[in-house]
Amino acid sequence: MVTGDLGVSPGTAVTGFPPGQLNGAIHSNDGPAVQAKSDLAIAYNDAVSRTTTGIVSDQLGGTTKTTGVYESVAGTFDITGDLTLDAQGDPNAVFIFKTTTTLITGASSMVDLINGAQSCNVFWQVGSSATLGANSTLRGNLLAFTSITVGAALEVDGRTMAINGAVTMDTSTITRSTCAVPGELSISAPETADLGSAGLGGAVSGNLGPVTVTDERLLSEPTWTATVVATNFVTSGVPVHTIPNTNASYWSGPATATSGIGTFTSGQPTSADAEIINVERTAFTLTDGVGNNSATWDPVVSVQIPLTAVAGVYTGTITFSVA
Repeated sequence: MVTGDLGVSPGTAVTGFPPGQLNGAIHSNDGPAVQAKSDLAIAYNDAVSRTTTGIVSDQLGGTTKTTGVYESVAGTFDITGDLTLDAQGDPNAVFIFKTTTTLITGASSMVDLINGAQSCNVFWQVGSSATLGANSTLRGNLLAFTSITVGAALEVDGRTMAINGAVTMDTSTITRSTCAVPGELSISAPETADLGSAGLGGAVSGNLGPVTVTDERLLSEPTWTATVVATNFVTSGVPVHTIPNTNASYWSGPATATSGIGTFTSGQPTSADAEIINVERTAFTLTDGVGNNSATWDPVVSVQIPLTAVAGVYTGTITFSVA
């Protein structure tokens, strides 16, 4: 079964579909196939030209690799067992494996992706041919100079592309990988909160409830700053009575929960750091981030009641923003 398009160029021979199942289109030396062949050559040569960042053993099984461009000492790669690709939280981490000769994966071998690694960012540049063992799983884009043999009961999470020879499949499944779609940077806060009551000259104070920043932008080096500001507090009766926002103070306190990689910093870690929020103040920041992340805190707002205030229910708006 192939999920994605299947093509050949400059030849026209495509055999086995059916009974093979194709969730896509067959391109037999048509315009898309010719363009794909040209693009494959460009991609292959680009991979070859990449500067090597690590020369490693030809046996990748049983190892963990972070983002980089890898070559083997022997000029070939084998995978027996599991190879783990660790993006370290960076969804844009790229892994390139370059061989001057072959790629051979053993039966029941596995390429695992962790910490945000994506198959669409994994590339295998093979100088001759690739042979993928039965019951194994390969992830990434396989660019072979000669041919590719995909073994029985095998899963490819990516693409198999050969420049000069055939791609041969046997009861295998190939699913074209796509990169995750970036999300948004957002902030949420409780719709209402009751700070309580106090007499003239006193103060009301209370926690607003959880405020959460969620960063799903899939950035390699995200940063953000959350801010807070208050309006005046006014009564609903006539005439309207006002407590100015210069009487409102705020402190974020520490984070109650975080996820992802980065330095999360409270704008006001303790009550002694409370700030008047008549203008925008920094509530929380993220620096040195990697990939998606989130932070939650439970801030405190205090309002000083003037000696001239009149009895009533005062309402104001606390606005949180993030950018």
